[in-house]
Amino acid sequence: MEYITKSFEETIKVAYGYAKTLKNGDVVVLDGDMGAGKTVFAKGVALALGINDEITSPTYAYMNDYDGKLYHYDCYRLSSGEDAEALGLTDYFYLKGICLIEWAKNIEDVLPKEIKKVKIEKIDQNTRKITL
Repeated sequence: MEYITKSFEETIKVAYGYAKTLKNGDVVVLDGDMGAGKTVFAKGVALALGINDEITSPTYAYMNDYDGKLYHYDCYRLSSGEDAEALGLTDYFYLKGICLIEWAKNIEDVLPKEIKKVKIEKIDQNTRKITL
């Protein structure tokens, strides 16, 4: 399914609706270039899960844990799945929360077999194409 959004609010709305289809334990790969809107999408998922915390990209922390409901990863600085395992990040794949993973290609060798994919493409400054 494809969506074209023209604002942060529209992207959040698409993510909110998508989150309602997820179940505990789902691992979702957020694919998109830098600045495509992956973290904005994560904000919409968080809202749907009842999380009102500020959602920021965990670039330096690698993963933010939102009360066990949502685990938001940024694997940009990891070079392999081995790095993710050494940091204990893969342990969260098998808990009850939903995992959202940015830059998952860097750790694809340790991802669970069953994952969901969201592709976000930046069309212009405000427009995004989201493929679920």
